[in-house]
Amino acid sequence: MANKLDGGKQNLTIRLDRRTIQMAKILAARRSISISDLLARQIEILAGDEEAYERSQKDALTLLDQGFHLGGGIRTSREGLHER
Repeated sequence: MANKLDGGKQNLTIRLDRRTIQMAKILAARRSISISDLLARQIEILAGDEEAYERSQKDALTLLDQGFHLGGGIRTSREGLHER
């Protein structure tokens, strides 16, 4: 059961190579945060980006389905276009 103070967060174990861990330590230290916070923030950014992309894609497809009125009008008939 999640502790009320932790906002329902859970621990996650990951395996990384030593070089990646060293780089993560450096990045976290530069930002004065823990590696755990660094990774959590990056995962939250990725998840947010994915949600934003899916929302944008859905909006774009809706616009395409509706079509666009680009102004103007048809000034001749179909038969007039095909006369030679």
